[in-house]
This record gives sequence, structure tokens and C-alpha cells, in this order.
Amino acid sequence: QVLLAESGGGLVQAGGSLQLSCAASGGTISRYAVGWFRQAPGKEREFVAAINWSGSGTYYADSVKGRFTIARVHASETVYLQMNRLQSEDTAVYFCACRQSDRFYPDPASSSEYTYWGQGTQVTVSS
Repeated sequence: QVLLAESGGGLVQAGGSLQLSCAASGGTISRYAVGWFRQAPGKEREFVAAINWSGSGTYYADSVKGRFTIARVHASETVYLQMNRLQSEDTAVYFCACRQSDRFYPDPASSSEYTYWGQGTQVTVSS
């Protein structure tokens, strides 16, 4: 059973940056694709970014492309989400999730394709 724990959320001013971390325990995620999702109050959970098992392939939602970067470090079983030029619309609870597959295709944005989920970390961007 893989357990995922997000950290790094907080309050930041618009235009600022945050780095989220997703740490795995209880099992390895080094051979699996991992994604980040977010859910704002009153809205459905939406896809943010995904990375394949090796880190050589990434995929982003249009709303964050060019501002967010997903990366992973196998040695520490951790996946990161670097968020730059944050906007008020980025305010949400951010979740990491792991697929039982080494790649995020097909359909990297489909939450149903992800098996393990973390509890989430709050990101609040003040304007």
C-alpha cells in the first residue's frame, strides 16, 4: 500500500512561488507515473500536471503551462511541483496521485486512472 503525503502549501502573494512535495512511503513509486490535481472550493477536482516513471516525460494543463514544473527524485521517492507566477485562480487544495503504470498515457488528466492519493495541501494566493 503506497501512502502519499503532500507538503509545501501555504499563503503567497500573486506573482510569487511555492514548491509542493509529494513523498511516498509504504511502497515505491519509482516505477509509476505521478500526477498533481487541485480542487478549489465549490469546483470539481482538476488535473494540473503529470510525470512518467523516469521523469523524461511531462504533461501539463493549459492553465499552468509555462508557470508550473513537475519533477521527481527517485532516490527520495518524491515528486515536486514548482509553481511560479502564481495567480489567485491557483488557490486550491493540491493533491498528488500515483498511477499503477509507468506512463501517464492514455488520458493523463483522468483522475480515475490514478490509484493512490494523498490528503492534499492548501495553496492560497492573495491578490
